[in-house]
Amino acid sequence: MEKRYAVGIDLGTSNSAIALTGAAEDEAIEVLPVPQLLSFQALGERDTLPSALYLPAAGEAESISARLPWDEAAATAELVGEFARDHGALVPDRLVSSAKSWLCNPHVDPAAPILPWKSDLGERMVSPLGASTRYLNHLFKSLEIGLRERETGLDLADCEVVVTVPASFDEVARIHTHEAAEAAGLGEVTLLEEQQAAFYHWISQSEGHWREQVQPGDVVLICDVGGGTADFSLVAVSEREGELHLERISVGDHILLGGDNMDLALAYAVRAELEGRGQKIDNWQFLSLIHGSRLGKEKLFADPSLEEFPISLPSRGSGLFAGMISAALRRETLQQVVLEGFFPAVGVHEHPQRRRQVGLQEFGLEYAADACLSKHLAYFLARSWQNAQSNPEISALASERVRESQGAHFICPTAVLFNGGVFKADPVRQRVLDLFARWNDGDPIQELTGTHFDLAVSKGAAHYARTLMTGEGIRIKSGTARSYYIGLETSMPAVPGLVPPIKAVCVVPQGMEEGTEAALKGQQFGLVTGEPVEFRFFSSSVRAGDEVGAIVDDQSDLEETACLEVTLPAQGEGAGEVVPVELHSVVTELGTLELWMRHQPSGQQWKVEFNVRPQ
Repeated sequence: MEKRYAVGIDLGTSNSAIALTGAAEDEAIEVLPVPQLLSFQALGERDTLPSALYLPAAGEAESISARLPWDEAAATAELVGEFARDHGALVPDRLVSSAKSWLCNPHVDPAAPILPWKSDLGERMVSPLGASTRYLNHLFKSLEIGLRERETGLDLADCEVVVTVPASFDEVARIHTHEAAEAAGLGEVTLLEEQQAAFYHWISQSEGHWREQVQPGDVVLICDVGGGTADFSLVAVSEREGELHLERISVGDHILLGGDNMDLALAYAVRAELEGRGQKIDNWQFLSLIHGSRLGKEKLFADPSLEEFPISLPSRGSGLFAGMISAALRRETLQQVVLEGFFPAVGVHEHPQRRRQVGLQEFGLEYAADACLSKHLAYFLARSWQNAQSNPEISALASERVRESQGAHFICPTAVLFNGGVFKADPVRQRVLDLFARWNDGDPIQELTGTHFDLAVSKGAAHYARTLMTGEGIRIKSGTARSYYIGLETSMPAVPGLVPPIKAVCVVPQGMEEGTEAALKGQQFGLVTGEPVEFRFFSSSVRAGDEVGAIVDDQSDLEETACLEVTLPAQGEGAGEVVPVELHSVVTELGTLELWMRHQPSGQQWKVEFNVRPQ
C-alpha cells in the first residue's frame, strides 16, 4: 500500500511532540495538538506532551472527572502530560519522570517496575519501557484523531512513522525504544537521531535556501540542550559532482544536564537569599520555588527591560495569605547562575571534572558530575578530533577545521544549529557563540537560524519520513553513531589464579548504513552452546577507523554496552559444545542491530540481538 502521510514523533526526556505532513514537498509540516488533562476536571490541547506519568492515590482517582477523547470512562489509573507533571511535582513519590534516561541506563532492567525511583508504591510502579510506551501510545491516539479529522478511513497503514532517539543512544536503548513504539501500537517505526531531525527541520524551513548558508568544507555543530539532557553532533558539508552532501562525523555522550538543572540551581540561589533574611521554606514550598524560578528565567531572558521576577510561595496555613512568602529572581542572579555557572568563558582545553570514585555511591541516574556545559562542549570537540584521526575519510572532511590550543586539539565548527528549549533565550545562544569566537582566535562562527527550538525534532522527523516515502530529498550520510564490539575470551594456557583477558572484536564499524550487512570472512570463533554463557558487548565513539573483524586489546576507548547470560541451543546433544562459527552483523532498515553466528558446514545459525533475545 502506498503511504500518504509522514509522521514524526519526538519522544523527549522532558517533552514529546508529534508532527504530520503529506507526500508533496511543498506541503506544510503541522504539529498535531495533543489532548491531555490540565486538572482533575479540565481537558485541553497542547503542542507538546510533557513526558511525565502520575500515579494518583485512591482519593485522588475518585475526583478525576475529565476524560480523554479516546477514553470511554474517566482515567483513574494514571495521568500523562501537563497536569501529571505539575501535580506530580507536589507528590514526587508518585511522579514518573526521565523515563528515557532510565531507558538507556546500563545498570537497570528497563522492563522492570522501578519507577518512580525510590518510591514505595510496590505493584503500582512502572518500568522505563512501560512509561515510554504510555507516552508513545498517548501520541498515537492523538495521531488517530488527527487522521480522522483529515479523511474518513485513514489509519496507521497510510503513514510512514519516524521516532527520534538521541544520537548518543547505544544499540540497547535504541532497541528498547523500538519495542516501546511497537507496544504503543505504532508498528514498525524507523528510528532517527534527534540531532539529525533538527537539521532536517532547518533544511525544510529554509525552502531550498539552505545551500546558500553552508559551503563545502563547512562543519556544523548541532548543539541540543533540552530540559534534562545535552547532546552534540557534528555534520560535515562536502561536494560531489557539483552537489552538496552531508555526513554526520561525530556524536557525543548522553549527558544528563539541561534546563531542569538550571531551574534547580536558580531555586537554590533564591532560597539562600531568603535564608539570609531569616526566612525558612519547607520542601513543599521549595517545589513551588523551582517552578517559579523556571517561569522567572524564561520571563527575564525574554524581556531585557525587567530587572527581577516576583515569586510568591504559598503556605499551608488556613488563611488565604497566611504565611505567604515573597521572593524574587533577580537578573543578577540569573546571569551569575545560568550564564556564568553553566556557560562560563573557559578555555577549549578545559574539560569536565570527573566524579571522584568512593567506595559506596547512591544508585540512580548517572547525572553529569560537572554542570559546566562549556567544558562538556570542549570535551566533545576534542573527542571528535580523536575520532577523526582514526579514519582518513572523516579526517579529510574536517581537516580544515582542526585547531590547537594549549596542547589540546579539537575540531572547530564553522556554524552552529541550536536546538532545545534552553536556547530559546537569546543571551544563552550568544554566550555559546562568544565561546566559539574565543576558541576560534576571535573569528565568529555562523548561527543557522529559523528553526523552532521546541518542535524542530518532531517536524524534522516528519520531513525525514516524507523523504523515506518519496525517495526524494537530501539525506545525511550517517549510519551507526558508534562502532560496536563483542567480547572475546583470549586463548592462552591455564595459569593458576589468572582469568584469561577479554579482547573485543569489531562487528559493526562506525557509520555502517541501515539495511547493510557485514561478515567477518575468514575468521572463525568458538561458540559455546547448550549451557549458560556470557556475552559482553562494547561500543566506542572515537574509533571510526576500526573495520569489521578488528581486534582491540586496549579497552580504554571502549564502553561496555551490555553484559548478558544466555543459553543457546546445542547443535548436538552435549552441553558445553564448542561450535566453530563465523560472525555476521546486520543493521536493519529500521536502525536496529542483529548479530548472527553461523556454522557454515551445517547451515545452523544463532542470532543474538543487543536486546538480549537469542533466537
